[in-house]
Amino acid sequence: MKDLLATIKIAVPEKIYIKDPESSELGKKIIEKSIIQINDIGFDNFTFKKLGAIIGSNESSIYRYFESKHKLLLYLTSWYWAWIEYQVVLETYSLSNDEEKLKKAIQIVTRTTKEDSNISHVNEVILNRIIINENSKSFLTQEVDQENKEGYFIIYKRLVHRLKDMILQINPHYKFASSLASTIIEGSLHQHFLKDHFSSITDCNNDEDTLTFFSQLTINILK
Repeated sequence: MKDLLATIKIAVPEKIYIKDPESSELGKKIIEKSIIQINDIGFDNFTFKKLGAIIGSNESSIYRYFESKHKLLLYLTSWYWAWIEYQVVLETYSLSNDEEKLKKAIQIVTRTTKEDSNISHVNEVILNRIIINENSKSFLTQEVDQENKEGYFIIYKRLVHRLKDMILQINPHYKFASSLASTIIEGSLHQHFLKDHFSSITDCNNDEDTLTFFSQLTINILK
């Protein structure tokens, strides 16, 4: 699975970037080092000037790829959700039992990344931590509606719809499939955040607890 995922070209909506960072070594270095720096200092403290100093290039060269650090965060979050979507598709494809398929999908979207793949310029372990801590900053903005119209969140929404369809396979009459699907994804990020920062208000102390919680919650609701 690791080798297979490494051969896949992750597609991010073209409007997010000015120049595809996958098209050059500098672009790949921008992605690689931005992941490391955002994880180290947080998105609020991250700037293109600081990134330029790390990659040995001036700030203006980064602006040739992304018009703002917000667009870079959108790129990273879109890349991550596309990577998760590929895993959902690949790991559930051969499963014929609807409940097993949904549980496997829940496992994929709720687990933390333990091992980096062979995609050299993207450390998915570190990117996973960024998603847990910073994902909401990609859409909690004044521009969210316009960016949504332009398709910036299409990959994330597509993943929610995949989960929704799996939910409806088990109970086609359930009225809140989209709400449940988005709650699983966003709720798992929140539980991982609580585990790391406010452990006294969560019972999800590891990936297994998080999977069990959301699996039980979902299956019991659909009965």
